[in-house]
Amino acid sequence: MKLKSIFLCVIFLGPISCKKEVTKNDKKETNTSHITVKSYSYEELKPLLEKKDDKTYVINFWATWCAPCVKELPAFEKLNEEYASKNVEVLLVSLDFPKQKEKKLIPFIVRKNLQSKVVILDDINEDVWIKAIDSSWSGAIPATIIYNKNSRNFYEKYFDYETLEAELQTFLKQ
Repeated sequence: MKLKSIFLCVIFLGPISCKKEVTKNDKKETNTSHITVKSYSYEELKPLLEKKDDKTYVINFWATWCAPCVKELPAFEKLNEEYASKNVEVLLVSLDFPKQKEKKLIPFIVRKNLQSKVVILDDINEDVWIKAIDSSWSGAIPATIIYNKNSRNFYEKYFDYETLEAELQTFLKQ
């Protein structure tokens, strides 16, 4: 009797919980009003992590689901605003799920009024790109790279503005 009840539950409840997932073609770029977030594979992102011009780059790896990442975003936004004229460029690399770009990431960018450039890393081979970005990186976020053509520093930690600016100032004096 018990087995028959379980069987009937599976028969009747199975179709309810097994809803067919509707997928649409993911576009390489997504526009929502004025927001564009480009998706990159690691190979496409790599040139942004290795520029050899006269700028200093601050690259932050983050996600909307990472509380410390979200908490530190205002520090990167302030750095972007205050150092743009000093040849410093901030890039925010989202590690959110690419399928959530339109429903979660872009609304988050709008809600937080992010002005820094945001891209999304769409590459399932994290065992390859994590170590390629920095051999000491465990894969935990937030993580940040500060680099220029002469030097590169990697940080696997949370930054408040004062600490981030101090690291950048030290880096610029090298």
